[in-house]
Amino acid sequence: MQVPRGTAPVTARSPVGPLALAGVVVVLDQLTKIWAVAALSDGPVEVIGTLLQFRLTRNPGGAFSLLTGLTPVLAVLAGAMVVYIVRTTRRTTDVVMAYSLGLVLGGAVGNLVDRLVRSPGFLRGEVVDFIKVPNWPTFNIADCAITVGVILIAIRGWRQ
Repeated sequence: MQVPRGTAPVTARSPVGPLALAGVVVVLDQLTKIWAVAALSDGPVEVIGTLLQFRLTRNPGGAFSLLTGLTPVLAVLAGAMVVYIVRTTRRTTDVVMAYSLGLVLGGAVGNLVDRLVRSPGFLRGEVVDFIKVPNWPTFNIADCAITVGVILIAIRGWRQ
């Protein structure tokens, strides 16, 4: 196959790196949540005064605690998103997009694990949040990964 002059050839890219990044995000997210449940049950810890606190909360809803009565629906939607993101990550040839999707995937799986295994039960589990900054809802490592991944995807789309 000939490539027009001035353009790079499109080559197959292995999904291993982005999927490994997703795995690292899930492990880090779950380990920090295990720590938060064990260490923060007695109350918040001020890391940098009121600028950064570790404060244990459980979120039965979606982002910003929206849709709290629809936890099973959110869990099923998250599962569907995981499948979609894995398929998209495997197909993209854009390395930045693939790793950005890896971050979103890791965050989605991290929070989905909570919905599947934490109380009050399967598909109804509450997501553990513990990072608190002023004027913002409490969040976790999975939320950070999703946010960074989405910002990178938006920047990538805007620049193209």
